[in-house]
Amino acid sequence: MLTLDLKDFGAKISASTNEVLLVTNADLRESANVECWPVQAKFEQKLQEVLQQRFGVTAKRAHPFKTDKGHGFISSQREGSDLFAHIDPKAPVIVLLTAWQYSHHLAPSLARHPGPILLLANFDGTWPGLVGMLCMAGTLTSLGKPVSRLWSENFDDAFFLQGLKTWLATGWLKHDTHYLSRVDADHPVLRTPAGEIGRQVGEYVLRNKEIIGLHDTFCMGMINGVFPQQALCDIGMPLEGLSQSALLVEMGKVPAALREDCLRWYEARGMRFQFGVDPARELTRAQVLEQCAMLIAMGRIVQRFGLSAVGVQYQQGLAWSCAASDFAEGAIGSAERFPIPDEDGTIIRPGQPIPCINEVDMGSAIPQTMLWRLLTSLGLPAETTLHDIRWGSEFGGRFVWDLEISGAVPFEHLKGGIAGATGYRQPPMYFPFGGATITGQCRQGRVIWARAHYSGTKVIMHVGTGHAVELPEAEFEARRRATTYEWPMMNCVLDGVGRDDLMAGHQSNHITVAYVDEAMLQDVTRAFVAQALTQNITVLAAGEAAALLA
Repeated sequence: MLTLDLKDFGAKISASTNEVLLVTNADLRESANVECWPVQAKFEQKLQEVLQQRFGVTAKRAHPFKTDKGHGFISSQREGSDLFAHIDPKAPVIVLLTAWQYSHHLAPSLARHPGPILLLANFDGTWPGLVGMLCMAGTLTSLGKPVSRLWSENFDDAFFLQGLKTWLATGWLKHDTHYLSRVDADHPVLRTPAGEIGRQVGEYVLRNKEIIGLHDTFCMGMINGVFPQQALCDIGMPLEGLSQSALLVEMGKVPAALREDCLRWYEARGMRFQFGVDPARELTRAQVLEQCAMLIAMGRIVQRFGLSAVGVQYQQGLAWSCAASDFAEGAIGSAERFPIPDEDGTIIRPGQPIPCINEVDMGSAIPQTMLWRLLTSLGLPAETTLHDIRWGSEFGGRFVWDLEISGAVPFEHLKGGIAGATGYRQPPMYFPFGGATITGQCRQGRVIWARAHYSGTKVIMHVGTGHAVELPEAEFEARRRATTYEWPMMNCVLDGVGRDDLMAGHQSNHITVAYVDEAMLQDVTRAFVAQALTQNITVLAAGEAAALLA
């Protein structure tokens, strides 16, 4: 006879009339949670005051402050799942995000919560919440769960107050995303000379395959960065699943002398490393030598598996095993690169950038690898990278984004190249074993940008253009101080896409960029869109990119 023995979840956490439940999520790394908590506490207080004073609504915290941990964040998937097992399915929930957060802590539960959900972010560069909100929004899109999103600098502006009022009254908040224009599968761009080039490149990819080699997946809770295998196969870009343990083995094979040769090569070309003596807080030569071993190991793995692109998950496994992956990732993505010898002495892909997929985000791997193939085929510089959509503010009468990657970009993206790069130690609260960043101001120039997401097994890609700008030194320094000082930054204006446009419609915390000369921008954009359509990708042109296709 069958018997049933299940844990009784007990009383539900519910919201009465004029109450909403408040939930907050953050990092898996408790050191980060403790450091980020004061900002969260400040914005919780602001939200409580606005809800009560403006709307007569009380925000009821659904989970307690953890006195033993020193913060009140959800910090694991188990904790998030247990919480939502107790929450009344009909209760309205505000998810307040002020720091980087691991979306998988809450996303599986939010995806099944029938009640109204609002993802709310503080628009600030410090940790930041806006990046976390974009990641969670993209994750829930990938899980087929539409939710409302809202953002504000101080929780007092008219846009925020009206949006909050609408959500409280209706349980839903819809933003204008007309900046995105769908490109039909038979769009006339396919019949332009540039479109014909893109079609040929797309057919090449479908026939020959661009194999994306990723050392483990699912970095830092980014469900939106893990694509179904069928989705990748349908566009000719299958996954080669690699293990980070294998990367450690390959690093161990790199002799000390070769590691030294690699580091001296970059020093001879002018890169400055901010070396210290305390490895727990400062950058040491031993840390960078370990990163050089990773660079060489990655190159050898690329060659062995015939990969078009490569990426390293790093968090959380390698973070507790070796120095950060970032220097190796930026270096391998550069055309000007230490000559990486295979084990037989043959130099691996000299003078060619190898696209490196930071944080193994497949939604960035797709446009990065596609742009690399297209630009290489056209004989144009083909370095690509992804960035966090980190922050931004008005300057000189226009909104300038601060796009910032965790640690490194290809040297060709920096003002001054290798000689314009500085290596700082990665922040200890995230990187216990240190390692150098590749830091500097990204050079001015035109860029093409993109990001892929999926619905079911269908790949969808936003494509736009922009201007990377070089800000005055004082302004650039102020923005670095307001974000993560050790990381490289691209200051960028997106053509025809405002701050609130991107926050309303973008399906990721990441954006992919590549530099393209002004004279080639229209042709490259047309070719790239035609390539994507040929590869069975649904394309949404963002802002002024739609006019370039006409």
